[in-house]
Amino acid sequence: MKKLIIFVFLIPACMIFPQELEADVSVNYEQLPSEYQDKLVDFSQQIEDYLNNSQFSGGSWEWLRIKCNFNVFFTGASGETNYNAQVVITCQRPIEGQEKSTLMLSLMDNTWTFEYEKNQSMYFNQTDFDPLTSFLDFYAFIIIGFMNESYEYESGTEFFNKALNVAVKGASSSYSDGWLSKSTAYNKRALVDELLSANFAGFRNDFTDYHYYGIDMYYLDKNKTHESIIKMITNIDNLKKKINKRSVLLNVFFDAKYGEIIDYLNDYEDKSIFNVLQRIDVGHTSKYLEAMEK
Repeated sequence: MKKLIIFVFLIPACMIFPQELEADVSVNYEQLPSEYQDKLVDFSQQIEDYLNNSQFSGGSWEWLRIKCNFNVFFTGASGETNYNAQVVITCQRPIEGQEKSTLMLSLMDNTWTFEYEKNQSMYFNQTDFDPLTSFLDFYAFIIIGFMNESYEYESGTEFFNKALNVAVKGASSSYSDGWLSKSTAYNKRALVDELLSANFAGFRNDFTDYHYYGIDMYYLDKNKTHESIIKMITNIDNLKKKINKRSVLLNVFFDAKYGEIIDYLNDYEDKSIFNVLQRIDVGHTSKYLEAMEK
């Protein structure tokens, strides 16, 4: 995380935190009966405290905290303590030389099943699987891994391996449904498997270049930014031809980045690049068509 290392020396020590996340948690339980809603009054604050007070990197974090959002939508409840929920997770990081941030992650996980009792204690524990806190741990590791990798090659591997370890334990638990690899648009196991797959090693390096030598350089050299983005698009096109399957990782990437890519390529002369984007990111075809017509 080279740029962060330079930047951190310029800020007061009181602004450096051992915790990694600066999470904002919101909860919607309107679909649940009132008796369950009453039990969940403090849920949002407890989850937020857990995410913001846990040390997911073992206390070695010395950078600015990562801003992220967990928006929880409860979809069902049964018994005294059993709940089902969907979660929308996003995170951002600052862009060098610009007064704005880049969206690093934007995904919806539809399969969070867990037990919760009002005001129960929550502890960070990498040894045992807990359907409530291990879900949060998994995404904390993914967020930190993505953030690290946006600055330095392969620096997210440690955290992606930790996320895989959570997923493996989840798959062998009584809550396995949300942790198994399935042929769906999104699932946790497929995401982390692809992050650690040799097939996607080149994509991960391009991901670093996209941020560190790409959008972070725009205020100094926009041609350099264009080069990094075009290289990534071209390499993804070749990758998709090679693997010939739907990729959860690439879908997650484009869901977060398609708007930003369009913005940075708005003044790029060769508009045919949007034809390539339509081919490799079918879900946002209409957006690329609009960009090409401008």
